[in-house]
Amino acid sequence: MKHLLSFLIPVFALFAFRANAQDADPKPVKWQFSAEKKNDQEYALHLKGTIDKGWLLFSTTMGNDDPNTRVALDSSIKATITGITENGKLENRKEPLFDNLEIKYFENEVELVAEVKATGPVSKLSGAITYMVLKGEDAVPEETTFSVPVEAPATAKAAADTTGASAAGDDVADDDASNKSLWWIFLASFGGGFIALITPCVFSMIPITVSFFTKRSETRAQGIKNAFTYSLSIIVIYTLLGFLITKIFGASALNSLASNGIANMLFFVIFLLFGFSFLGAFEISLPSSWANVSDSKAGMGSMLGIFFMALTLAIVSFSCTGPILGNLLVLAAKGGNSGPLVGMFGFSLALAIPFSLFALFPSLLNKIGKSGGWLNAVKVTLGFLELALALKFFSNVDMAYHWNLLDREIFLALWIAIFALLTLYLVGKLKLSHDSDVPFLTVTRLCFAIATFTFTIYMVPGMWGAPLKGISGFLPHEGSQDFNLNKSLVDIQASLESGAGSGAGSSSNINLVKPKKLVDILHSEIPGVENLFFNYEEALEAAKVANKPLMLDFTGHTCVNCRKFEKSVLSAPAVMKILRNDFVVASLYTDEKTSLPDEEKYVSKTTGEKVNNVGQRNQDIEITNFNRNSQPYYIPVDLEGKPLAKKGYGYDPKEDVDAFVKYLEEAKAEFAKRHAK
Repeated sequence: MKHLLSFLIPVFALFAFRANAQDADPKPVKWQFSAEKKNDQEYALHLKGTIDKGWLLFSTTMGNDDPNTRVALDSSIKATITGITENGKLENRKEPLFDNLEIKYFENEVELVAEVKATGPVSKLSGAITYMVLKGEDAVPEETTFSVPVEAPATAKAAADTTGASAAGDDVADDDASNKSLWWIFLASFGGGFIALITPCVFSMIPITVSFFTKRSETRAQGIKNAFTYSLSIIVIYTLLGFLITKIFGASALNSLASNGIANMLFFVIFLLFGFSFLGAFEISLPSSWANVSDSKAGMGSMLGIFFMALTLAIVSFSCTGPILGNLLVLAAKGGNSGPLVGMFGFSLALAIPFSLFALFPSLLNKIGKSGGWLNAVKVTLGFLELALALKFFSNVDMAYHWNLLDREIFLALWIAIFALLTLYLVGKLKLSHDSDVPFLTVTRLCFAIATFTFTIYMVPGMWGAPLKGISGFLPHEGSQDFNLNKSLVDIQASLESGAGSGAGSSSNINLVKPKKLVDILHSEIPGVENLFFNYEEALEAAKVANKPLMLDFTGHTCVNCRKFEKSVLSAPAVMKILRNDFVVASLYTDEKTSLPDEEKYVSKTTGEKVNNVGQRNQDIEITNFNRNSQPYYIPVDLEGKPLAKKGYGYDPKEDVDAFVKYLEEAKAEFAKRHAK
């Protein structure tokens, strides 16, 4: 571990040195370059220029004899530039220095995207950009050479009208990574790590971490050592595994793992075994031969155990962190070979810091535990919690493959039973074979009993369809519930409002195309929306007939944050009314396993991967059209499928209803402007 740390720190310092060296460039324009493969003969060369204050950079659209910017490839490369797209604020004015010639120029920043056509495969693009910059009466010609490797296949489509920082939540990696330094990639990934930390799946691992260090740390010094090893293990695992998976399988691999049936069943079995072990059914231990080796080498067993505990965190938290990582890796993959390494290092560092700080205290818990049976009570409590979490992983598989074995009311009934039994255990009414007598309740134990009993009561109305916003991310979708009183009341309210309404919101519903595809297996998770579509083409056709904007909801069966956002924001009356009356809505599940007909299967031009099922197609639509690979992701589009907003709306931990309503109103206004009759 020490040797690996001594390697990572200098490597990261080298990246920082390289970034700082770029900043020291005396030229008025600092350029960053990247290239991506579109197909066997077409490539895109990205040139991002940061222009010093006061300087003007001339456009590529100026005449050949005028001050201009030109991009040329080396003659050794068998390729030609067929066109250049400029992304930035293009200005024009008459310039006295050039006899009142009307000049076109950029200030502050610009991105040039050169379309390259080659006669055969190329591994890198090299050449030079020559340009003229102006400041006052100083007109300076400059030249910067470049040589950048081609990323093949491209992991995302660079769309100028969909760049920019996201409104909230998962979309922390919104800008094109090719336009950013390694420092920017590190900081964006570091922020993504802190967002991942507040997701339910990561938070649920904290009690397990407490139990682990309670057993391992007998002194404060050992606790600090174990905390450092645990944190370093998280960094090593995420950095190396994330980097390898990205390079081998592509950025979408991490995002897909959250809904992988085999992976989730494996997590279910692991949590089930740990749960019954903590309840005292059996003891999980290493083989005796491993124990002998541990005894012969001081601390080896402890360090190995800590490493595997960190590995467990990395694996089981993927259902929440996978979407964030997938989006970050799309960003980082465009930073060259160093991008994913730096990005994953930043992500894991942010994830490890709170765990390392939290792990400094278990030695104190150990001392308390030695005084009596409190330590065993903690262990049993964790056993109940792990049984509850095991059901979540089984539910992921059940929803993705439509087994319908663990419907919402069955899931809730099991959780109610588990937490009711935990309450009885905490108050001393339920005793296991290895428990000590509880002559009286401590205040601490009583508080925990009150909390679990309150949680049990809170879940009971969910048996009749109550939204249960606090735990909605963990529950199976509401469409799986046989009797849902809340949904019935919402539908009645929606029908009454539609019948009494006026204007386009109600009259256009008469002509609305009814959804047909996938309605037999998928159910609406957006409250109040009468006709919810599950197919992009069908929804776009309905939007054209109704002359309404189309709201695309990229979601997933196993997406925890999707369920939370639906119950906290989309279920707000103000949001429901706008979506129901003023939009056509399509929920596109990126983990839906239904196979496509043979004639509809294809190979993605963006990722180069085979698209065989509905989820893969929806994911490809999101990546190709919106440069995203995260859920939830909401983006309104017009009748041609073009975004109505510069930014998509991802998961918002603040659950700001007013912000989302404002977002919808701005999309409506833009639609009205584009499609005014």
